[in-house]
Amino acid sequence: MEVAANCSLRVKRPLLDPRFEGYKLSLEPLPCYQLELDAAVAEVKLRDDQYTLEHMHAFGMYNYLHCDSWYQDSVYYIDNLGRVMNLTVMLDTALGKPREVFRLPTDLTACDNRLCASIHFTSSTWVTLSDGTGRLYLIGTGERGNSASEKWEIMFNEELGNPFIIIHSISLLNTEEHSVTILLLRIEKEELDMKGSGFYVSLEWVTISKKNKDNKKYEIIKRDILRGKSVPHYAAIEPDGKGLMIVSYKSFTFVHGGQNLEENKNENMSEKIKEPLYYWQQTEDDLTVTIRLPEGSSKEDIQVQFLPDHIDIVLKGQRFLEGNLYSSVDQESSTWIIKENNSLEIFLIKKNEGLTWPELVVGDKQGEFIRDSAQCAAIAERLMHLTSEELNPNPDKEKPPCNAQELEECDIFFEESSSLCRFDVSTLKTTHVVNLGSNQYLFSVIVDPKEMPCFCLRHDVDALLWQPHSSKQDDMWEHIATFNALGYVQASKRDKKFFACAPNYSYAALCECLRRVFIYRQPTPMSTVLYNRKEGRQVGQVAKQQVASLETNDPILGFQATNERLFVLTTKNLFLIKVNTEN
Repeated sequence: MEVAANCSLRVKRPLLDPRFEGYKLSLEPLPCYQLELDAAVAEVKLRDDQYTLEHMHAFGMYNYLHCDSWYQDSVYYIDNLGRVMNLTVMLDTALGKPREVFRLPTDLTACDNRLCASIHFTSSTWVTLSDGTGRLYLIGTGERGNSASEKWEIMFNEELGNPFIIIHSISLLNTEEHSVTILLLRIEKEELDMKGSGFYVSLEWVTISKKNKDNKKYEIIKRDILRGKSVPHYAAIEPDGKGLMIVSYKSFTFVHGGQNLEENKNENMSEKIKEPLYYWQQTEDDLTVTIRLPEGSSKEDIQVQFLPDHIDIVLKGQRFLEGNLYSSVDQESSTWIIKENNSLEIFLIKKNEGLTWPELVVGDKQGEFIRDSAQCAAIAERLMHLTSEELNPNPDKEKPPCNAQELEECDIFFEESSSLCRFDVSTLKTTHVVNLGSNQYLFSVIVDPKEMPCFCLRHDVDALLWQPHSSKQDDMWEHIATFNALGYVQASKRDKKFFACAPNYSYAALCECLRRVFIYRQPTPMSTVLYNRKEGRQVGQVAKQQVASLETNDPILGFQATNERLFVLTTKNLFLIKVNTEN
C-alpha cells in the first residue's frame, strides 16, 4: 500500500522582515463610490435545520460577490430576479450601473431548500453556475469584457441531486475533446451519526466533456465523491486536472465509485455501528482480553495459540483474531477460560513488566481498550504535580508554569490543527500531506488565473502567501509574499467576516460584518526623514493602515480585492473603494 509523503512548507527567509515595526494609522481619506442596485442580492439565510458550524462556514459566511480573475476589475453578483449582474470598471468617476449578462431560467424562490446561487469563472470564455436548487449550468460566454463577442449561452445543464455550491472549476482543452472539471460542495444528513453533528461534508468531482470530432452535446463522463466532517478552508483542482488540493481541519477520503454512493454509504454506516470485536484491559503485569461468544459455543469450538510475540484465535473453524502482539508475553503462563456469561477471557502475562501497551495486536483497530478506574486514579496522582488550581502555586520554583494572564487573546492559536492534502485523481489516493499545526488558514486569492489559487497562512505573527505548483513534485508550494505582522493584527479583529489581498500583494484588506473595512499596505519608501526613537536609526520605509467606513447599516455580503480597488457588496448597494492609483 502506498503511503502519502509527509511534506513541509519551506519559508523563504529573504521574504521575511524581522525588523518590521508595525502599521502606522493613516488618516488619508480613500475615494469611495456607491452604486444602488436595481434589485436586492439573492441572499439565502440559514434555515432552522442548518444549525451546525459547518453550515455557518459554508453558507452563512458565503461571499456573494465574485471576481472575474481573467478580467481585472470585473465583479459579478446574482440578484433576487435570478439575473447575473456585472460591473466592469474602466474609470471610477464614470461608473455605469451593473448590467445583466445572464438570467437563470428557473424561479429561485420556488425551491424551499435552496442554497445561495454560486458562480465560478472557469476560463476566459467559460463559466460554471449553480442556481442553488441542485442544477448545474455550463455556460459559454465568448470573450468576456468584449461586448461584441460576449454572449452567455447555456451549453449544458442538468439536475445533480441535492443542492450544492461550486467551489472551483477548470477547463481542459486538447485536440480530441474539451472538458470542464467542477468541484461541488454539499452538507448532507448522516442519519446513523449518533455522536457527532448528524451531518457530513461531501465534495463531488464532476467532469463534463464533449468530443470535438463527434460534435455531440456536453455530457457528464465522471463523478467521484470525497467525504469529510468539516468544510474545507481551501479546495482547488490542479490546472492539468490530475490532482486536487484541500486544506481542512478534518481529513477527506474518496468514496470509491461515485455512482454507487448509496451502497458505499450503507457499508460505511454498518461499519460505524458495529460492536468492537473484543475488549481488552491491562495492568503493569498482565493483559485481559474479553470476547463475546456466539450462543451455544463450547470448549471444543475454540482454539487459542500463544507464541511469545504472536496470538492466533479460531472460533468454530473461522479465524477470529491473528497477528503480532505489541510486546512479548510469557506463553507458558498465559491461559484462557470460558465464563458463565458466554464470553471467552484470555490472560496474557507481560514479559516486560510495567510497559504500557498502546495496542494489543499491531495495526488491529477492531478491539476497544477499557481503562481501569483504579489505574486512571493512580496516573492522575502521578501527574498531580504538573497541574494546579492556582496560576502560579509556587513562585520560588526555578521554572514556574506559564501565566495565561500574560498572553494576549491574539497570541492564543486555535486548538484545531489543519492539514493540507493532495489527492491523485486517477488513483483516488492521498499523495502528499502537510500538517499545518498552528499555521492558521486566513484566506485564498487568485494571483494568476492559469495557476491554482494561492492560500495565505499565519506563521508566527506574519501572514505568508503560498502558490501551489502541481508540476513541481519536490517543491509543490512556493512562498511568494509576506504580509508583515498581519497574522497577529487580524487576530484582534473579532468581527471580521471576509479577508482578501491584491493579486500583486500591494495590500491586504479585511472587512467586518457591518460598515468597516481595514486596509494594510506593504511598506513603502518615506518621502521625509524618520528616526526610530528607541534605536536612533533612520527608518526608510513605513507600512500604512487605513480604515474605511461605509455609509450603510446593511450587512456586508460580498468582498473582493483587485490591484487598484476594493469592492464591497451589501443587500442593496455596491461600494467601490479606490486603494491604489495607477502607476
